[in-house]
Amino acid sequence: MKRVEFVSDRLSYIVLRGRWLNIIVVNVHAPSEEKSDEAKDSFYEELEQVFDHFPKYHMKMLLGDFNAKVGSENIFKPTTGQESLHQDCNDNEVRLVNFATSQNLVVKSTMFPHRNIHK
Repeated sequence: MKRVEFVSDRLSYIVLRGRWLNIIVVNVHAPSEEKSDEAKDSFYEELEQVFDHFPKYHMKMLLGDFNAKVGSENIFKPTTGQESLHQDCNDNEVRLVNFATSQNLVVKSTMFPHRNIHK
């Protein structure tokens, strides 16, 4: 397997090249809720560029800290699931859900039941 890496201050990824399938693992650290909208927009534009750089048929895994309070609103349930600790969302969650929906991703950490101390 060959590996190719990219690193910036907020985002890094590694490409694991296999014989039949390439796996792209993206690790991120999103701006916090207090940061400006411009910083958040810039982050998600950079993330979208990374995802658009690779063909759709590659397996993509997105990991990291999105600084998002994933709420349990019904409108977000297809993407976020039902097992959220929070009742309300914040602006970062809306941005995360919009990105995940546009890339056909789901937030797995809120899909499965956990004890509240583990959420």
